[in-house]
Amino acid sequence: MKMILVKLGGSVITDKTGFREFREPETRMLAREISRSGKDVFLVHGAGSFGHVLAHKYSLQNGYIDDDQIPGVAEVMADVRDLNLRVVKALNHEGMYSVSIPPSAVAELDDGELVRLDTSPFDKYSGLGITPVTFGDVCLDRSKGFGICSGDQLMEWLAREFRPEKVIFCADVDGIFTSDPNEDAGSELIPLVTRETLELLPRTERYLDVTGSIYGKIESMLNLASYAGECIVINGRVEGRLEAALKGEEVIGSRAICGD
Repeated sequence: MKMILVKLGGSVITDKTGFREFREPETRMLAREISRSGKDVFLVHGAGSFGHVLAHKYSLQNGYIDDDQIPGVAEVMADVRDLNLRVVKALNHEGMYSVSIPPSAVAELDDGELVRLDTSPFDKYSGLGITPVTFGDVCLDRSKGFGICSGDQLMEWLAREFRPEKVIFCADVDGIFTSDPNEDAGSELIPLVTRETLELLPRTERYLDVTGSIYGKIESMLNLASYAGECIVINGRVEGRLEAALKGEEVIGSRAICGD
């Protein structure tokens, strides 16, 4: 089965400067583009402003510490399901008929690492012509009680399991930059990401935080490209970019390909 694995970033489908702020027009636009492309996709989305605020407040990423976190577990799980339902409704409205697969029901962590994911529902629903949709969620953790299963962890597992035609990340910027383009006017887009790219990034203290994030993104892109052949990061808030990327057309973004 050949499909394309797509991640809708939390910063694209929500306003991360607010709290539980859903970007419905942008999500509907992306749903239309997926539908028009005619491609089979597996969809993963981030939690954005529906998950990060309370997850941080209750330190859910650190696992169980005390009973004061329990309300946070319940609230975050309810909030990310609320967001997921909105995404699924947007997809259905645009003719991209979809089904939610909550990670808490099919995944398990161990010390924060994803160690089990039942992928049979993805395979079976897709075989019926229904798009599987999953998302960042709170999951059981064998050693910490619970933890956060991120959308990126799910992307890597699904790519390894299903070997998609390509992997597409929809971000709120044009791709991977040498530094944060919102903070640094001299930041440059990296159109082709390779192992050598890591050596070219600045190493001054000024860039310490942002390059740490960039290193992680590049490593993830290269790993995903090894499973899918190609991994690209595009701006999901620019109309037409996702549809073009799904169809294999040239788009502004950052690209990693297997072997580079």
